[in-house]
Amino acid sequence: IGTTKACQIIACVELGKRLLKGKKSTFIMSAKQIWDEMKDIRNSKKEHCFIFYLDVRNQIIKRELISIGTLNASLIHPREIFEPAIRFTAAQMIISHNHPSGDPSASEEDIKLTRQLIEAGKILGIDIIDHVIVSEKGFVSMKEKALM
Repeated sequence: IGTTKACQIIACVELGKRLLKGKKSTFIMSAKQIWDEMKDIRNSKKEHCFIFYLDVRNQIIKRELISIGTLNASLIHPREIFEPAIRFTAAQMIISHNHPSGDPSASEEDIKLTRQLIEAGKILGIDIIDHVIVSEKGFVSMKEKALM
């Protein structure tokens, strides 16, 4: 190969190294980590629902905002949750949303929706490993509370 082509190859390799060096892998090992990751919306006056798409090692592939709701509700449809999971080739995911009221306790609607999404995930082979509800006062892991 010529000098020009060799320089292009070296430049591509160096660019790849720099891009990879800038990426920090985050592995989710606890609901507290989700609470930490959601600090930007804990005090929000509207419900925000995020999904953490994870690989098989619990490494975050992507955190994506799925819905912004009202003061006490958020409209979530399985299609909006599972389409990105398939696109990102996620093996599992964690649902997280805030409660503007400040009370992170799971509502009956939260429990019902989570169980429906778990069933949908079984069909697709994508596990929902937790649903973490956050607020300024703390967080509740539905998995830790045996609500899912």
